[in-house]
Amino acid sequence: METWRLLHTGFSDPAVNMAVDEAILHANSRGLVPPTVRFYGWNPPTLSIGYFQRATKEIDFDALNAQGLGFVRRPTGGRAVLHDKELTYSVIVPESHPMMPSSVNESYRVLSLGLLEGFRELGFSAEMVSLADEEEKKKFETLGSAACFDSPSWYELVVEGRKVAGSAQVRQLHTILQHGSILLDMNVEQLFSVLYFSSERTRERMVRMFRDKAVSMKDLGREVSYEESMEAFTKGFERGLGIRLEPSGLTPDEQAHVEQLVAEKYGTESWNFKK
Repeated sequence: METWRLLHTGFSDPAVNMAVDEAILHANSRGLVPPTVRFYGWNPPTLSIGYFQRATKEIDFDALNAQGLGFVRRPTGGRAVLHDKELTYSVIVPESHPMMPSSVNESYRVLSLGLLEGFRELGFSAEMVSLADEEEKKKFETLGSAACFDSPSWYELVVEGRKVAGSAQVRQLHTILQHGSILLDMNVEQLFSVLYFSSERTRERMVRMFRDKAVSMKDLGREVSYEESMEAFTKGFERGLGIRLEPSGLTPDEQAHVEQLVAEKYGTESWNFKK
């Protein structure tokens, strides 16, 4: 059984969180650290947007700042996510790893097996649904919203027909970074209050449609703490990927790279408002 590194990096600000994921990717690409599974949280609660989103055209920054929310652009695609009452995960592994299919969609499926087993560890009847069929895909799609959980992937983790985790993936330096949100609870109104819509009526309609497609653990009748979820998903990734996770910390090189990335990239307006 292969041993991967397990990181619990706690609650950090948005620039640090994204910098840590990228620093791990760079270290792994150079063979300095093993494949890594990381769990973390956000302080303050933060709105992150996908790499290709247009920040000033899609986000209401007056509302965002009034509510004391952080903001960052992710290196991955997808749409806006409000990171608050959640367990965030990331997985970093070489593209050449024997476990990883060459297809992006199939590698997403393999890595998401850890999420599937984590939900099952917590007692949820989770399943992975293939959205290769267009009719199936439409069930999870809401047109006209900048919110991430409205944007379907090729495979979705669902409980009672609703999406329970949102993930995104990027490949750089022959290395895969997949990260995403595992919702313990969610404030749908707050998320949609910081996104622009053509009218209040459209916003209200999108909120209703969103609730039909996404769900948190609390909505499913289970109060799960950050610590309990972290333990469950640690077991889930071990079982789903057939690996052993060994707790560790960032290396000095990774920590130095994090500080550089915060100063030169994720903490800058040139990155966060680049589109």
